[in-house]
Amino acid sequence: MRNRIKELRKEKHYPQAQLAKLVGVTRQTIIAIENDKYDPSLSLAFNLARILNVRVDELFIQEEEYHD
Repeated sequence: MRNRIKELRKEKHYPQAQLAKLVGVTRQTIIAIENDKYDPSLSLAFNLARILNVRVDELFIQEEEYHD
């Protein structure tokens, strides 16, 4: 599963530092989330969705793995 946070953040014209401040985390946490190095907690995901004005399920994309 990957996330769309970077894409949605840029659509809203939020720098990483501003988004981090709005949701109460560090800029490094936003960087890690955007780079799929860290999965946000459920409460953080809800906060991100609220700030980015989307539903929580719109933050994430399920990547299907196909096996032959």
